[in-house]
Amino acid sequence: MSKKEGSLWPIALVMGLSLAMAFYWDKVPAIKNAIHTILDPTAGALINWNVTIGMLIVVLIITFLTTLIQKYATDQKALKELKEEQKLLQEEMKKFKDNPEKVSELSKKQMEFLPRTFKLTSRSTLFTGVPFILLYRWFFDTFTALGNPKFFGFLGWFWFYFIFTMIFSGILKKYMKVV
Repeated sequence: MSKKEGSLWPIALVMGLSLAMAFYWDKVPAIKNAIHTILDPTAGALINWNVTIGMLIVVLIITFLTTLIQKYATDQKALKELKEEQKLLQEEMKKFKDNPEKVSELSKKQMEFLPRTFKLTSRSTLFTGVPFILLYRWFFDTFTALGNPKFFGFLGWFWFYFIFTMIFSGILKKYMKVV
């Protein structure tokens, strides 16, 4: 197992910690106050300056940091090899589309990739799990205090974040050659 391959038990630990922090956000003021102390003068200042442009900048920064973590916390070579193997299997499945038995056999083979892929990509979750939960809670507080503004007249903050994360992530991953 390579150093960057990862393991499943730390992911469960980080997810448990993340859920506990989300649950205790309002019950333990120290958690909420610490995050607001850090983010209000930084990301909060950008959002208060201009909701849409500020949020775009915040999303870009978060996506850039996440992409960096993905690049350097995962075994990119092994992931690339896995993707190539999956691509070859997909092509083989297309060749045998008229043979359900062969397609079923290849599908089973393809399912074997899931645990390996999950282990390889899970390491970055260790570094981002808790911060993301805290960030989402902070976003919720911040936008609730602002009266839940609509971006472009119809998008809530979550959908705005989600859509622009996908856009920025695709661009950054291609530019930074992240699998």
